[in-house]
Amino acid sequence: MTSLKSKLKEDLTEAIRARDELRSATLRLTLSAITKEEVSGTSARELSDDEVQKVIAKEAKKRREAAEAFAQGGRAEQAEREKAEGVLLDAYLPKQLTDEELATIVAQAVEEAKGAGAEGPRAMGAVMKIVNPKVAGRAEGGRVAALVKRSLAG
Repeated sequence: MTSLKSKLKEDLTEAIRARDELRSATLRLTLSAITKEEVSGTSARELSDDEVQKVIAKEAKKRREAAEAFAQGGRAEQAEREKAEGVLLDAYLPKQLTDEELATIVAQAVEEAKGAGAEGPRAMGAVMKIVNPKVAGRAEGGRVAALVKRSLAG
């Protein structure tokens, strides 16, 4: 089985051969973000696929935020490019949960936390501890937290 990082490298080589500027630039930046992560800390190390996915997710999130900022600043062309890069990176991530799937997981976690004696807004931490491992990489933290907050407030 090839690692996610080597898949990115192979796709980059293909993109360069195909002269796909958008894809090659996006993959280059992502691979350098992965390398940067590998050499940060006390000793250089190879990232696991899960860690590589976290880097890709962070990069995809940066693209979405940049796309919004460019769109608000009236720079539609830049916004489109950032959006396209984000979509390209999403292809390397696990399929994101739908709102319904996420709501079901959160509802179960709220029940579980209540069963353990955690209720109301203070139960946020307990619920997040239950939800996070179940949605890892398949839903953005902000989206999860907002839903948990709404569930607990209701």
